[in-house]
Amino acid sequence: MASRRNIAAVLGEWSSQHRKTAVFGWLILVILVTVIGGAAGQVNLTNADYGTGQSGQAERILNDAGLKDPANELILVHSDTLTTDASDFQNAVQATIDAISHTGLTQNVTDPYAAQLFSADRHSALIQFDVSGDPDTAADRVGPVIDAVSATARTQPGFTLGEFGAATALKGIDDSLGSDFARAEFTALPVALAILLVVFGAFVAAVLPVGLAVTACVGSLGLLALTSHLVPVDGMTNSVMFLMGLAVGVDYCLFYLRREREERAAGRDPASALRIAAATSGHSVLISGLTVMVAMAGMFLSGLTVFEGFAIATIEVVLVAVVGSMTVLPALMTMLGDRVDYGKVPFITKRRKAAALKPKQNNALLRGVLSRPGVFASLAVAGLLVLAAPAIGMKTEKLGMDKLLPSGNPLVSVSQQINKEFPGAPAPAQVIVKSADITSAQTTQAIADFKKAALASGQTGSAIDVQVHAKENIAEINVPLIGNGTDATSKGALKALRTQIIPQTLGAASGTTALVSGDLAFSVDYNAQLSSSIVPVFAFVMGVTFLLMLFSFRSLVISVTSILLNLLSVAAAYGVMTAVFQHGWGASLVGTKAPGAIESWMPLFVFVVLFGLSMDYHVFVVSRIREAHENGASNRDAVASGIRNTAGVVTSAGLIMVAVFAVFGTLGMQDFKELGIGLAVAVFLDATVVRAVLLPSVMTLLGERNWYLPSWLGGRRPQQAVHQEVLGADTFVRHETVRSAG
Repeated sequence: MASRRNIAAVLGEWSSQHRKTAVFGWLILVILVTVIGGAAGQVNLTNADYGTGQSGQAERILNDAGLKDPANELILVHSDTLTTDASDFQNAVQATIDAISHTGLTQNVTDPYAAQLFSADRHSALIQFDVSGDPDTAADRVGPVIDAVSATARTQPGFTLGEFGAATALKGIDDSLGSDFARAEFTALPVALAILLVVFGAFVAAVLPVGLAVTACVGSLGLLALTSHLVPVDGMTNSVMFLMGLAVGVDYCLFYLRREREERAAGRDPASALRIAAATSGHSVLISGLTVMVAMAGMFLSGLTVFEGFAIATIEVVLVAVVGSMTVLPALMTMLGDRVDYGKVPFITKRRKAAALKPKQNNALLRGVLSRPGVFASLAVAGLLVLAAPAIGMKTEKLGMDKLLPSGNPLVSVSQQINKEFPGAPAPAQVIVKSADITSAQTTQAIADFKKAALASGQTGSAIDVQVHAKENIAEINVPLIGNGTDATSKGALKALRTQIIPQTLGAASGTTALVSGDLAFSVDYNAQLSSSIVPVFAFVMGVTFLLMLFSFRSLVISVTSILLNLLSVAAAYGVMTAVFQHGWGASLVGTKAPGAIESWMPLFVFVVLFGLSMDYHVFVVSRIREAHENGASNRDAVASGIRNTAGVVTSAGLIMVAVFAVFGTLGMQDFKELGIGLAVAVFLDATVVRAVLLPSVMTLLGERNWYLPSWLGGRRPQQAVHQEVLGADTFVRHETVRSAG
């Protein structure tokens, strides 16, 4: 009979026949894209690109007018014993002002004695100033100012000086990310390599997946630089891309290589083993990759530019990883042949080979699951629901700089002290006023009325600053809000500003638009946009994933159970993240102090990532179960065979992903820590509880109903052995006879 081949088998065969073209073509393409991307440079998002809602409109007004708010900085001068009336206190303040002025990097310096910027107990004074020059590069230039403040502090015994602001906070984040990300890269790669050495027992086989994953990441970074000219990206997108690329790149190659090694250990010749691996594991990699990319595409429905950048970056790196594993890997495997086992690790190799050749009948857990599927399914579901329970009270917010930075960072304590003694000072609300004539009597009076009403409302601090840009007919009003800048008190003040104070004053002036921006306004608007978009994103991801599963497995039941199992693992991940980072349960175990909320973009991003990544294991395991079932096994035996034959590789792949994500969970930045811990826990649960317990128990309970497809959808496809499709009937019978005789 004529053999039937899927696209993965076709690509694998082409690559094995055109080895040099595949390998050198890949290397040339990666180098070319990297060089061109580096020359083009990466375009990052501007402040206006991030915004949404009213705060986003305000930022766009400033951006369209060519106005950029200078990077504002604050210096806290504090004494435990002296008050601001003391001459030594005045001298310390003046010395600080002189020191920062001499750097030539400051402008609009506000003397606290002129502006009465004193704390209630008068033991602290606040110096305000702007970093001169382009605010987008202020973080790169603020170093001399920080040094000047530190030097002044050493000459003023009895005084504490601390600086915090837009430039210093961004510099703190950049410094933290730079060192942390370098450490993560150098840690994640050796950890992945070490796990693969244990999996394969050979150095060459372990290096292949890591090498391909790294080249996929490098090429994708160059590609991202090019596409960023169409869709700008967030500064942390490169880190997210590396995280995803390393995880999926290694896993895809692992699936492919393990199947080929398994077939070789079973006595097949190199060409046949590669064809089987391509048609089975290669096909699973293709379906998994498509599912991940579809899930990532759901972020385009968020309505936020930052998510569009994340979507493009992850789609690019997954696409490149899939192409590499389906073309370059088969070519390299053909070139190496059995030399892929070079560099054998003593003891591990013998144990792996013996385990591959004997039936896997000693899995006590699987025997228990198959004999009592209802009990194990109930226990697994109950356990996941318990872990998911804290997510019911999940609170999200756009974490401020003081919460994003590591808790031990000096900037955090300075920011908290400024917030405590000067409420609203570190991040005041900004009211952007656009008028036909900003200097007209009507608008001037409206601004004055606004200041008076704001002060009388008790919702703001006293230091309301107005800056008029006459040429652009725009006024910027900085309004410190009561509360700590993120709590319910501050949110209530923001609401009063938007719904009462502005409409009654600035809103009453004809031809005038007044919009509120600032960190809190941005967070509130951002959360509102995410809340409105999360339903369509979830619906899209689940809907298209369902259709992909239906097309791939031609089973309505498997498509539905795929969605339900993934939802359980995502819910459990949400619960763990909420417990650790909102409630602080076990936060010290992961080296952090709970910020009291989840970063606002985290739930949506984690959902699409996990929904995609979970399909790696699901597609791989279910494909192997279907393969056994279509080769004539009963449903129960097919489940047993599929789980036994994939347990090792799924455990290994899951361990690699958990290790990579856990490394990122050790970073100091709070959002990376949340992302790393959330993904690590979710993948661990997915590769163990869901795939090893819940999936086989559910499929055993469903029996032959697993393979149900309504007649109006085409019915079930006829049973036909996968090996037979790949090798042809005669070859299949000959090899199966050899295996049986062995």
